[in-house]
Amino acid sequence: MTSLTTDAALLETGSRLTVDLAAIRANYRLLATRAAPAECAAVVKANAYGLGVEHVAPALWEAGARTFFVAHIGEARVLRGVLPEALIYVLNGLTPGAADILIEIQARPVLGSLSEIEEWAAFEKDRGMPGEAALHIDTGMNRLGLRLGEAETVGEIFRAGRLGFTPSLVMSHLAVGDEAEHPLTRKQLADFRNVAALFPGVPASLANSAATLTGGDFRFDLCRPGIALYGGNPAPGAPNPLQPVVTLDARIAQIRRVPAGEGVGYGAVETLARASTLAVIALGYADGFLRAAGSSDAKKGAHAVIAGTRCSLVGRVSMDLIAVDITDLPEGAVSPGDFATFLGAGISVDEVAGHAGTIGYEVLTRIGPRSVRVHTG
Repeated sequence: MTSLTTDAALLETGSRLTVDLAAIRANYRLLATRAAPAECAAVVKANAYGLGVEHVAPALWEAGARTFFVAHIGEARVLRGVLPEALIYVLNGLTPGAADILIEIQARPVLGSLSEIEEWAAFEKDRGMPGEAALHIDTGMNRLGLRLGEAETVGEIFRAGRLGFTPSLVMSHLAVGDEAEHPLTRKQLADFRNVAALFPGVPASLANSAATLTGGDFRFDLCRPGIALYGGNPAPGAPNPLQPVVTLDARIAQIRRVPAGEGVGYGAVETLARASTLAVIALGYADGFLRAAGSSDAKKGAHAVIAGTRCSLVGRVSMDLIAVDITDLPEGAVSPGDFATFLGAGISVDEVAGHAGTIGYEVLTRIGPRSVRVHTG
């Protein structure tokens, strides 16, 4: 059931994103079972992948999550206001001069360079109190993190008791985590196992969503699933054991009949092979529905479910509108004001991503604020 406030908001926009919190809790519990005996954390960066961290994080806490990862300090501040007792890590490291903010909101930086480690240690020395932080080791991603040689040096300093603080976690990030037998994945696993041994007594973390489901050697002490919590398939091509979480509905603005041989939308990139009935729907790339998911004579695009039937997009996705072919629906089956479903009803984020040449992560995080959020479960 939607609230009166939500109903009123829907009159002012064209689309609605429904987030099933019960499905998120179920997905977390499945992942926690696969992670055991390791702890299962939750990655809630980017506003819980666009789904509303103020609703999603409490649902994950209720399901048993106690450790959370965000990307930025600002995200950590918001999350702290939602979950006063959570353990929060900031993945993007220590912004110069921001150590006091992290202490204020009781969040831990994931330190990924020698300069960050030096700044955190100096801050803790000046403060006279131990502060906790994670160490990020680059085992092959080549983004953030200490190189292996640097990690060996830091490990020597740590074992000598001269680091200046005690790391609460040592972690790395898989570059090809959805392929457990990929040569780079196996190398990263071996390198991380060696690095973790340099920091005796410090918990270790390597597994992302896919590796959490794989379990086994990847688990270490803490797993960090993200996309899997939100129903995305972390291993494309394999069956998805996770429950779908989101439904994206958009309102039909107009129904029109168009003769065969005419083009539809900007660029007239798709020509109608038959006289067609089109539903013009109030959703576009300004709402975050990817332009690349549109259709043309050269490439068929994504689908929408209207009146219980899958219907094809026609032409380009424009800023505010999409055309969908409803010719095969019974006369009078839909009317302006009815909703079409673009995610949900059997259409997954990964399916839409496939039509747009991208990944489910982008499909989720692109859904913009014009879509009214409704949280159920």
